[in-house]
Amino acid sequence: MVFSSNVFLFLFLPAFLTIYYLTPNRAKNLIILLASYAFYAWWRVDFLLLFVAVTLWNYLIGILIFRNLDSEKAKTWLIVGVVGNLSTLGYFKYANFGVDSFNYVVSTLGFEPFSFASVILPIGISFYIFQAISYIIDVYRKDTPPTTHVIDFAAFIALFPQLIAGPVLRYKDLANQFTDRIHSFETFSKGAIRFMQGFISKVFIADSIAPIVDACYATANPTTGDAWLGAFAYTAQLFFDFAGYSAMAIGLGLMMGFRFIENFNNPYISQSITEFWRRWHISLSSWLRDYLYISMGGNRHGTVKTYRNLFMTMFLGGLWHGANWTFVIWGCWHGIILCIERALGVKTDITHFNIMRWGLTFLLVMLGWVIFRAPDVATAFGFYNAMFNYAMFNISSWSLSDRIAESITSMQVTLLVVSYLVVFVMGFRARIERWAQKNIRFIVNFSQALTIPLFVLSMLKLSAQSFSPFLYFQF
Repeated sequence: MVFSSNVFLFLFLPAFLTIYYLTPNRAKNLIILLASYAFYAWWRVDFLLLFVAVTLWNYLIGILIFRNLDSEKAKTWLIVGVVGNLSTLGYFKYANFGVDSFNYVVSTLGFEPFSFASVILPIGISFYIFQAISYIIDVYRKDTPPTTHVIDFAAFIALFPQLIAGPVLRYKDLANQFTDRIHSFETFSKGAIRFMQGFISKVFIADSIAPIVDACYATANPTTGDAWLGAFAYTAQLFFDFAGYSAMAIGLGLMMGFRFIENFNNPYISQSITEFWRRWHISLSSWLRDYLYISMGGNRHGTVKTYRNLFMTMFLGGLWHGANWTFVIWGCWHGIILCIERALGVKTDITHFNIMRWGLTFLLVMLGWVIFRAPDVATAFGFYNAMFNYAMFNISSWSLSDRIAESITSMQVTLLVVSYLVVFVMGFRARIERWAQKNIRFIVNFSQALTIPLFVLSMLKLSAQSFSPFLYFQF
């Protein structure tokens, strides 16, 4: 089940909220758990058993670590817990990739390929495994005591607003909210508005841009214009799709009395890649920093190891996104740039706006999204070749191919332009002078007044297209 579906909007969510608010506070976490399991089982009931097994495994590992905190056994139980989690993730997410890569090599050498039944990837496994790992590491680091309430812990792992595609939550940040959270009309209203804004971002903007992206990437020999249009369109689509989902998750959390971490902070106005990763998918980038980069030593063991740790963090972060060489290269791309910025001493906390730095950062991010979106490496390099070949100096090569020109509509192009206006107006609002902020605030207030009409319009659009999956569901 996805948020942007009629069954969620008109059946699941109203029924859940009605039962939730009619239930006494002491039983609300149990309602969350049951609803979250129903939400997950809507996709496949059998994988719910895996989900429950992972939950119980980490609940017990947390208790065992805590009981042995002052001995070496705590570290042993931590290793056992992390290995168990990563083995589960590795089998379901990377078994097909590993076998396919192995078969490619042996086939090239003239040997018979290895026969292997394809493994189905459980939805959301990358997110709930990371949340479980952060829990047992935090217990080991004494950042949080283990919970003795298995219902609360299971509800945390299964919390349906963030179950499928984050934000990646940490138990230590929500532990108190599971025992004491405020339910008020004001908080609920804020959550409802936030949910509607996310829904509009996803359905009205991202889904309207999607046909442009699909058309450009489906072209065998794109022109320079096709390739750049596809790159710009996907850069906008991915942001509004994923940030929209995150806003809907945060809004649903508020409607239930929870306050989740913000996952985006105007990433496309960043003036370095380092700053970009402080603004894009914040819950994941901070997870990678705290549990991977720091665990490998961070910057504590010399220059060479610092660069190694930085690169490996982004390499593994890319691999986390998917079992495909495109994600590996994308992760390496960002890892190399982060190392270069560190070597050059690029300042990442400047407050004034430098259009050259912003333009270069935006270009580097967009070039990274090209291979992130491409189905394979060959397609991605075909795109890069179209974007930067010698024909780009010929004005005729910037025209769209007939197939793409006929397949996209003026409304889709208009919404693509509007999406960038929204990105930059919202982003630069924090960087401009006070006198200008007043004018921008008027625009922001005007856009907020359009929330409900646009939400209704988006629901009508959703009903017409019937299904609207999120891009990050595949991860």
